[in-house]
Amino acid sequence: MQNRQQSGFTLVEIAIVLVIIGLLLGGVLKGQELITQAKIKNVINDLNGVATAVYAYQDRYRALPGDEKSSVVEARWAGLKGGDGNGVICGTYNGTAAVATGSGSACTGENESTRLWQHLRSAGLLTGAGSSAEVPQNALGGRTGIQAGAFGLQGQVICSSNLPAKVAGAIDTQLDDGSPATGSIRGKALSGVSPAAEGTAPAADSAYVDDGNQIYLICKSI
Repeated sequence: MQNRQQSGFTLVEIAIVLVIIGLLLGGVLKGQELITQAKIKNVINDLNGVATAVYAYQDRYRALPGDEKSSVVEARWAGLKGGDGNGVICGTYNGTAAVATGSGSACTGENESTRLWQHLRSAGLLTGAGSSAEVPQNALGGRTGIQAGAFGLQGQVICSSNLPAKVAGAIDTQLDDGSPATGSIRGKALSGVSPAAEGTAPAADSAYVDDGNQIYLICKSI
């Protein structure tokens, strides 16, 4: 009878395959990291860009966008309305409703947190039609907007929602102290994509929990 020799992979061939698999996995992981870093940079640029636009509006018109008195706004831009001119942005960052402001008083009339976008766009400080009051989306599908106070922060704050813990924590670390409970950036786990930020009294979370599922809302003083 003829002996049949079974051919198999040599150690060298197995080593080559393992190296190729390692390179492929490394490339995938590196690509994912680059995507994450791009999203972090995008959200930071949004936070800084909107804050800069608000400062520029205040410098030009001596008033807060959205809050500037309606009589002044209507005279400048026909068809647009303003707010009550009390120096507080009335309404939630995501523009869902007019709620209590950081000073504890209830909003009245128009929601100033959505009028804000009309004013900034009409002034040419942000892109888009001046008639649009749409709250812009961030790179993670959440919303970026402004309201009066959140999570213990006083004054006007800019908030961004739907951020994975890794992204939220990295932004907090790069711009502040890395803790969601302290500093000029505060964070809280979300129950949905863009729920309203709580007022100034409720506490933020004590830590960013990166379990692969948790998403956060962060708010930053401006």
